[in-house]
Amino acid sequence: MAAHMGERRILIVEDEKVIADTLGQIFAANGYEIRIAYSAEDAACIVAQWAPRVAIVDVMLPKMNGIDFALLLDKEVSGCHVLLFSGQPSVEALMQKARNEGHEFEILAKPVHPTVMLKAVSGLMCLESPVSYRED
Repeated sequence: MAAHMGERRILIVEDEKVIADTLGQIFAANGYEIRIAYSAEDAACIVAQWAPRVAIVDVMLPKMNGIDFALLLDKEVSGCHVLLFSGQPSVEALMQKARNEGHEFEILAKPVHPTVMLKAVSGLMCLESPVSYRED
């Protein structure tokens, strides 16, 4: 089922609740419609019914990591842009694996100043057409 999705929808996927909730407040205060998930699995449930324009995803999540979730999101939601962020230096191996498989993601290093995050998301919002569910 295809559905036109809002241009200013952001999904935040971060297992540290304080960080996730703070990001949610910052983006909501700047006019974005947001959803927050504290795991990739919860985020997958959200995107089954609500397609974001941008997903801000922590790389180091419990169970499914953020890069694997970004790949899943790419298959499920056409036109959703992913902004990864991480405070762990060990993510480079995961990023290289994704690159080797032909996937490129923007990544920001934690801690990220809110203005940097807002600017990055604003740039991603300008790319391509609105998000819609893919039809198979």
